[in-house]
Amino acid sequence: MMDFIPTLSHLLPCSLTNIQYLRFLIMAKTKSLEKRHRTFIEDQKMFFVATTPDSGRINLSPKGMDSFRIVDETTVLWMNLTGSGNETQAHVAENGRMTIMFCAFEGAPNILRLYGEASFILPGDNRWDDCISKFPKMLGTRQFFELKIDLIQTSCGFAVPLYEYEGQRDTLTKWSEHKGEQGIRDYWDKKNKISLDDKPIKF
Repeated sequence: MMDFIPTLSHLLPCSLTNIQYLRFLIMAKTKSLEKRHRTFIEDQKMFFVATTPDSGRINLSPKGMDSFRIVDETTVLWMNLTGSGNETQAHVAENGRMTIMFCAFEGAPNILRLYGEASFILPGDNRWDDCISKFPKMLGTRQFFELKIDLIQTSCGFAVPLYEYEGQRDTLTKWSEHKGEQGIRDYWDKKNKISLDDKPIKF
């Protein structure tokens, strides 16, 4: 592993010793978010969310836009916008298990996973106003997911390809504006009430 240091160290955002560099690259486990984790998360343009029911299909979704917040060293919050399905809520309601993954598509290779127990906050819930105040206003916000972290894992990410970031898509924003608030609610009622495994979804 030390042989990689002269080749890859120029990609790091700051000057690190060999030991620090190895810690950055090799799989490491912690229980709470450190400054280096926060910096890495804040630099990413997208993340992935994985959930699974007690029995049935695993769901894995990519997320973008300005939809992720670090609340404290063991808590994160993300805003969920309208989509063609709502598997995440169905799974969280059943067992609360969630994994969030960030990976570097530019700069130093790195993968960061957050494991923990999730809950969701819906419009009308006591915490809704507090949650929505942390994000830019976006039409079509369905719910928020809060993850209480019990494990953080980082790994090398050597095989993750490099991509050049061009910007966030505006397709969902335009679709939501075209639908309007009532149109979006009608869409939820038609498309988001039952999961792929016939599990109920709340609104």
